[in-house]
Formats: sequence, C-alpha cells, structure tokens
Amino acid sequence: MTRGQVHVYTGDGKGKTTAAFGLAVRALCAGKNVYIGQFVKSMAYNETKIARLFDGTDSAWGRVRIERFGRGCFIGRQPEAVDAELAREGLRRCAEALSGGEYGVVVLDEVSIALDCGLLSVGEVLEALAARAPQTEAVLTGRYAPQELIAAADLVTEMREVKHYYAQGVLSRDGIDR
Repeated sequence: MTRGQVHVYTGDGKGKTTAAFGLAVRALCAGKNVYIGQFVKSMAYNETKIARLFDGTDSAWGRVRIERFGRGCFIGRQPEAVDAELAREGLRRCAEALSGGEYGVVVLDEVSIALDCGLLSVGEVLEALAARAPQTEAVLTGRYAPQELIAAADLVTEMREVKHYYAQGVLSRDGIDR
C-alpha cells in the first residue's frame, strides 16, 4: 500500500474546485470512496450532483459524501462567530474522514479561504493531515494557501488567472463555467 499524498490547488485562477472534483471522479471510478467537505460554501453547485451518480448502488464504483460548512462567501461582509463555528465543525468532520480509513480521497474544498479569513488555524489543518490514514489522499483547495500548507504538501498546483470573461461582465452560463 502506498502512502496517500497531499495535494494543494491554489491561486487566483479558475479551476481549483473543478480539479479537485475531477480527481474525486477518477478515484470514484477506481472504486474508492470520496469525502468532500466544502468550507465557506452554502449552496449546492452543479458539481455536487455527482453524489447522485456515485451513491453506492453500483458496487464497481466508490461512493461519495459531500457536506457543506458555511454560509456563503465573504464578499461584502466580515466573517462572524457562526462562520468560525461552521468551519471548526467542518474541520472536525474532515479530520474524521481523513483518519477513519473509509475514504481513499478527502477533499477540503476552499479550506485556504477559511484559513485566510481566520476561521481556522494552519496548525489545526496540519494536525488533521498528519493524522490521516496512510492510504488516504488529501486535496486542499482555495486561494491564498499559506506557505506552511504548501510546504507540507506533496503536490502544489497554482492556478493563475491570465484572462477571465467576468472582467468584461460576462456571467456564468447556468453554472456550467463557474
């Protein structure tokens, strides 16, 4: 059995969560179970519909569990105590998934945003990663990944925005290209 790796997808460009969900689908198709904990996010985006496909009814595939721990983004508002409580509960749930051995991949989606906003400490996240089951792969996403997280990772990908249609006022096509 090989040791599960730690991936960090960060940067100001689009595609961090998409990359994490892509890796999750790949693991699910290989028969591994996947846990996705979404920090800050409060609504189910289109990618979360994979839970309908990978629900455990097909024994050849893994199953996915997706949970959200947030009240939405912080554009136009400051985080409040309830946001920190939700993030701490999310990290507790992710730590259980990481250490329990049931999941081949655990995604901590937007955890870097929770760190940047002061909802969690880097030490708490590193502690959860250190306690993970040997076979469990961890994927952490979000802008502003702290240097300590980058140093602890086995793979770091920085998404860099070169050009984005939002700058011209073009909005998403029903969530297809968020």
